Formats: sequence, structure tokens, C-alpha cells
Amino acid sequence: MTAYCMSAEETWTYRWGDQDGETRLVQIDIQTGATKPLAAGPGVKMSPSVLASGEIGYLRRDKSAKGVFYASGKQGPTVSDLYSPSWSPDGTHLVYSRYNDAYTAEPVKLWSPNPKYELYTTAGLPAYDATGERFTVTDGDYAAKTMKLLIVEEGKPAHTILERQDLILGPRWSPDGRQIVFGVGGFPLFEPFGSGGNRPAGPAQVGIINADGSGFHVITSGPNSNAFPSFAPDDKQIVYRTIGPDGEGLRIMNLEDHSITVLTKDHDNFPVWSPRGDLIAFVRKIGDDFEIFTIRPGGKDVRQLTRTKGNDSHLGGSPDGERIVFTSSRMGFKDEALNTDAGAQPYGEIFVMRYDGTQVEQLTDNQWEDGGPAWRPKKANQHAATSHVRRD
Repeated sequence: MTAYCMSAEETWTYRWGDQDGETRLVQIDIQTGATKPLAAGPGVKMSPSVLASGEIGYLRRDKSAKGVFYASGKQGPTVSDLYSPSWSPDGTHLVYSRYNDAYTAEPVKLWSPNPKYELYTTAGLPAYDATGERFTVTDGDYAAKTMKLLIVEEGKPAHTILERQDLILGPRWSPDGRQIVFGVGGFPLFEPFGSGGNRPAGPAQVGIINADGSGFHVITSGPNSNAFPSFAPDDKQIVYRTIGPDGEGLRIMNLEDHSITVLTKDHDNFPVWSPRGDLIAFVRKIGDDFEIFTIRPGGKDVRQLTRTKGNDSHLGGSPDGERIVFTSSRMGFKDEALNTDAGAQPYGEIFVMRYDGTQVEQLTDNQWEDGGPAWRPKKANQHAATSHVRRD
């Protein structure tokens, strides 16, 4: 058999194909385990195959060249996002995969390994209203360097209700369906508009807009990054996260007088107010890890729900308050970074558990990063979601 050979560190260095280097192809004797080098051209070489003719084909992915090459010097298809080449038995035909990064706000149905759930995918961080007939989502127009807040109604194309030259993140509906609350501004740990690096994170504020697109205004102020708000069931309060020079943690705002109550002072994020009103679920950083907690709106009964070797984050709640849907990296890396354009963390998978942390179920299992799940309220003839999820 044939294989490519490089150090573990090199698999990380060469994962995006933007570095030049030199790696080896080797032949392995299956019976003895003995290896010998195979003569091939320069570059970062992967996925070798021995054709029926004895020719050796392989994938090259480095800064200088990308595509299919042969040890004889012959060159095949040169496609920058070509992966996993495979030849027919006679070596005359070649199939390969290509990465498609085309997001759409309209839901696209996915195969669900768990028959109790239907999964759909959309653009970033969707959220359903209480009727389950429409959801809001954010998307980026990178050519125009703008972000959009969109509403998608079943059977209709998405329509934009807000467009800004800022990041718009984490929209949530008010329980009465009249307003949407979200974070807007600069955020750390994002690379918006193809900037090639993290843009300095300026202040972010919590904004509110009417569902028809009117009345946009911000309701927080100051130098902190305020974001990921969630309405209380009575429509009169929101909980949101804050981080910056004025402290960190979760805050509750009374929407009538804009008074603010400090709920926590730790590195907390992604709060979700239970529709029953009794609990707020959130994510807390513990060392280098992120785990899921709940707390009473009055600040008592802090409870840790997850304890895994992986980050648990991106929370959503079921309409009855019985379950939490979330993203977790607990399954680790499933494939070499070279084969997936993997980022700096294991892929996220979607999980569901009861509000007390029991009955954990895994909903996705693939080599891509699934995140930002939202739960569609159950309706007749409903199909639900991922970044949308529904339980029957």
C-alpha cells in the first residue's frame, strides 16, 4: 500500500494549503510493515494511489501548486479546492470532492442520524419565533462589507429588515413575536469581511428592532461588548452577556426603565431564558474549557450541567423548557486537518439534553462544524432545524 508521510506538526502547518514544503510518499509492506520511499515531484503531497499501470497519482496542496499530479511528472486537474482524489480501476477516470461554502438563509434539509429529530441548516445563528412559522438569521454580504438581519417565513424567500456595516449576532424573538433583540457592533474572535485576521473588537451593544424592520435602536451603552440577549417570557426583561473594562458576566435589563441587575460576574456567555421563566441557561469558561450552567433569574441555584473534555456552547431551548440544544466539541477531531480545512478547534456537533443535564443525545456526527442550533416550536406539518432542530 502507499501513504503520505509527515509529522503531526506538519499536518497542522499544511492544513490550509497556503505554505510551501516538502513531504514524502512511501510504500508499506503490509505483511512486514517495512517502508520505502517513492519517487515523486516536489511539494506537499497527499492521498497517493497506485494505478493499474503502475503510475502513482497523488494530491498536491501547497502555496506553489494545487491539484492532481503524477510521479512521472504528468499533471492532472489543477483545482485549488480539490480533495480526496480516487481513480477508477483502469486509471482512466478520476473522481474527487470539492468544498462548497455556499450558505443560504432559506433552510436546507439534512439527513438526521437520530430519527426523533429533523435537521435543517441555514446561515448564522437562527432563531424561531413562538409560532414556528418564521425565523430570523444573520448573513454577510462580504463584497459590500455589510451584515444583514433577515427574516425567513415558510415558503417565502428571506427578506432583510436591517443592514449595517457592523457585525450582527445572536438574534432572539420576543415571546409576543413583535420584536427581535440582538448584538451589534465589534466582537472579538471574529474575522469579518475577509480581513485575514481578528479585527480589533470595539464596543458592541444590544439592539432591538420591530419585526417589520422599523424602530431599530440600541438599549445598552459603554465600552463593553454587550451581546447574545434573550427575552424573559413576560417580554419585560432581557438577559445578555457583557465583557470588557466595565466587568464581565450576565446582566438583566428591565426594558421599561432600562435598569440593570448584575446576575453573574464570571466569564459567561450565550444566556437563554427558559420559556417557563424559572431558569436561565448559559455557558461559563472553566479554565480553558466552556461548560453549560443554569441559574435562577434571582441569582441563586447556580448549577453546572456539563463536564466534558470539550467546549459546550451555542445554546438553544425547547419551547416547553424541558430541553437544551447545544454545540459541543467533545467528540474531538475525526479526520486529519489536512483533509477538511479544519480550524483551530475540534468540529462542533449538535447535542440535546434535559434542562437538568440528563438524557444527553447526539444529533449530528460529521467532519464539519455544526453550530448555533435553534429549536422550532412544534406545529402541524412542521419541519424543524439546525442551526435548527426539532424533536417529535
